[in-house]
Amino acid sequence: MSSDKVRPSKLKFKGEKTKKKRKREDADEAEGSSRRRRKEDVDEAPDTWVLPDEAHQIRGPTFITHPSDPSPICVTYDNTRGKIVLHSLDKDKPADEEELPKLLDRVPAEVSQVWVVTRVAGSPTINLRTGVGEGKFLSCDKHGLVSADREARGPQEEWTPVVFPDGMVAFQNVYEKYLAVDEVAGGQLSLRGDSEEVGFRERFWVKIQNKYKEEAHAEERKRKEGMSIDSSVDEASTNKLYQAWGAGRSVVSSQDKKELKKAKKEGRLAEAMLDRRAKLKSDRFC
Repeated sequence: MSSDKVRPSKLKFKGEKTKKKRKREDADEAEGSSRRRRKEDVDEAPDTWVLPDEAHQIRGPTFITHPSDPSPICVTYDNTRGKIVLHSLDKDKPADEEELPKLLDRVPAEVSQVWVVTRVAGSPTINLRTGVGEGKFLSCDKHGLVSADREARGPQEEWTPVVFPDGMVAFQNVYEKYLAVDEVAGGQLSLRGDSEEVGFRERFWVKIQNKYKEEAHAEERKRKEGMSIDSSVDEASTNKLYQAWGAGRSVVSSQDKKELKKAKKEGRLAEAMLDRRAKLKSDRFC
């Protein structure tokens, strides 16, 4: 009997083709790692709480926390008292856990800890609405007083999120002041909206659900693809299509076409083309 040991190998089926390993060039390492990270994000469950990479991704259910000392806090809404409460996350520690999870690993434990972010399409500003009760909007007046008692949105209910390279987010109000955590009498913490600069008190960790991040990414990709299409403007064909004079001959303006490129970038191309065609028309055709 042979004493040679049987070498274990991967199970193969008859007719199965052997896959060849492809060597990755050094130049493709960065692109490959980027694709892997992107694939990991896509593989996340739709309801997984993730950090936004850009401001336009902040939408839908949102979890807002602050790395306060000695205990990190989250911005919640007490529906019974109708006021904003900065809740200590250390109170949410399960009895069967010995150590507290890291702040970036925290997820909402109650509906009161979730805010719903909405925005007008194309606008950099957002509205923060409570996830419980009748849905009140987070607002800030000119004195920096922050509340959540408005049922309708207006300028004071608009916030501009600013995402920093480290992933933290600051919220700027209509008065160009920043939302901040402030310590009041008795050591209690509250929100203020009158900070001139962004420091530790003005930086928050914001988490959104993965499906809304992917949705925002898809919209941004479509927008960039639309902008990448041939940016040249065929003024001759456009004039021939819409002009009512010239007996079929295309009449083109001699003005500099840089004006049209600028108008297209500003989103007023149709108006600029109309103005140029109007200047070509003679009084006898009006």
